[in-house]
Amino acid sequence: MPKLEYFYAAHSAFAYLGSQRLLDISRAANVKIVHKPYDLRRAMVAIGSTLISQRSEGHRSYFFKREIQRWSEHRNAPVMAGRPQYHDNDVSLPNCMLIASQERGENVDGLAHAMLQAHWRDDADLADRDTLTKLGETLDLDAALLLTEADGASARGLSGDTTN
Repeated sequence: MPKLEYFYAAHSAFAYLGSQRLLDISRAANVKIVHKPYDLRRAMVAIGSTLISQRSEGHRSYFFKREIQRWSEHRNAPVMAGRPQYHDNDVSLPNCMLIASQERGENVDGLAHAMLQAHWRDDADLADRDTLTKLGETLDLDAALLLTEADGASARGLSGDTTN
């Protein structure tokens, strides 16, 4: 089966807005998605870009309101009004939970979509262990085990997180 490496952050607006379509295309083409979640903010800093949180109010207002809403309508992917209140929280834990899920052969496609949707539609805090546990359990995953493994060196190293 062919593979597609998919680089994204667990809280990315455009990852959410394209998530269902990517899943549909991969199924139709019989392609396995290899999830490569990472901290997009670190990449932005590394290339010299300004973080969204540090951009002008006008830019943030357009991006988090009209631009996201327009794509939401186009992709039929509901979003909350405005910017998620937890958007600037650390994404290491959800990213590493996705890696742990993939390494165990679990439903990482479903988990990634559930995280993205919960963040953008329901304003979920993806840095919160209880939130991640509930999301995992809705997919019949052993969320406690995945979170334990997400804390491990293997998942942290694969996500590029060297803080642990």
